[in-house]
Amino acid sequence: MELEDIESIIDEYGSVIYKFCIKLTQNKEDGEDLYQQTFLKAVELKSRLDKNKNPRSYLISISIKLWKNSVRKSARRETIAKSVNIDEYESIEIKDTKENTEQNVIKKEIEDEVNLVISKLEEKFKLPIIMHYTAEMPLEDISRALMIPKGTVKSRLHKARSIIKKELEAMGYEGL
Repeated sequence: MELEDIESIIDEYGSVIYKFCIKLTQNKEDGEDLYQQTFLKAVELKSRLDKNKNPRSYLISISIKLWKNSVRKSARRETIAKSVNIDEYESIEIKDTKENTEQNVIKKEIEDEVNLVISKLEEKFKLPIIMHYTAEMPLEDISRALMIPKGTVKSRLHKARSIIKKELEAMGYEGL
């Protein structure tokens, strides 16, 4: 595969991969780093990348592998020396005062709570949820990327949704 082909793949799937990376890392800066690493790795592995064999799934699986390696490294470093995160909370930006700001704040709060619950899920439930809802991947692609049967993907999505629902109801969000 030529670099021009990789550029066309970036143009076609770049935004999906970007959203996926940010959702996976739960941090914009880390997500952007993962996004860049994913496409650098894709350039390294351009001989394996086939434009006709679902490159989105291949790129998502590269992202997952890079993310898992990063998590392992961080865990090892954390056992050696504890780190402190200064930027734990992001500020809410209100761009237009004409919009219903109360609705925007409530929507942002619910979104933050859902993201918090997702971030606490076990990896086997977190990955399919993010892949399905953020990257909008079909079950078959998730199955291939994670190398598990399609039925397992379905059951993990179902289990993850029920865990998220229970957690949100426990937080006081009724009827979700």
